[in-house]
Amino acid sequence: MKNLLLLNLFIILNQITMAQTDSKYFVDEDNIAIKGYDLVAYANQNEAVKGNSSYSSEYDGVKWLFSSSENKAAFKESPSKYLPAYGGYCGFAMAAKNAKVPTDPETFKYYNGKLHLFFNDLWDGQAFNTIVPWNADEQKMKETADTNWKAMN
Repeated sequence: MKNLLLLNLFIILNQITMAQTDSKYFVDEDNIAIKGYDLVAYANQNEAVKGNSSYSSEYDGVKWLFSSSENKAAFKESPSKYLPAYGGYCGFAMAAKNAKVPTDPETFKYYNGKLHLFFNDLWDGQAFNTIVPWNADEQKMKETADTNWKAMN
């Protein structure tokens, strides 16, 4: 059963990655990173909080949104502390397929002090959450994803 699940994940990832982006960060058509979620809220509140365009900041050519002026200031003081692993792309896809796959910003976790985001959506009518196989072998996934990301950038 586990092997069948992984096979299905790989097939789905192959279909999703057909239209990969060259962007270093997961951004929308307005160049807003990670669907406008507040990076500092992930770190300080351990929850996904939508940012507000009133508290936006440009960093590395991308617009980042925050839920408060305090969170915006914290990010501006130390961006690298808050930036997501793999530019906000799916950690599992980076490990399994060396691919930049969009994420659901509400499916996240901190691992070794770094925000990791994951694809979590319906695909062909089936729930598909990549945090599940990531968690099954997190250390190996992280090592492979780090290697792939470094080679890509």
